[in-house]
Amino acid sequence: MEEVNYQEQVPEENNLKIRDLEEKQRILKDRVLLIGQNLIDSKEKTTEDILEIKKDLEKIKDNLEKIRRFIESVSTEFSKFARKDDLDILIKQAKMFQPLRYLKENAE
Repeated sequence: MEEVNYQEQVPEENNLKIRDLEEKQRILKDRVLLIGQNLIDSKEKTTEDILEIKKDLEKIKDNLEKIRRFIESVSTEFSKFARKDDLDILIKQAKMFQPLRYLKENAE
């Protein structure tokens, strides 16, 4: 029968366990570094997106202010124009009073 040396086997098992733990720790460390880098990249991208959105919002505000001023100026100009009803009345009056046509009809 072969004699098993338990005293040598225990340190060898411990060494294997330690190597396994070290490998798991290395893998976890790599994953944590990767996650950290992803977080940094995501934060930078989010910051860029937020800045772009702020710029777009400022452009929209400027355009909205221009539109508001345009509408105000147009609304003040509208009061200077004649209404359609008033124009219709003037057209009818002009048709009723056409002295040149009257003279042409009488000349024939």
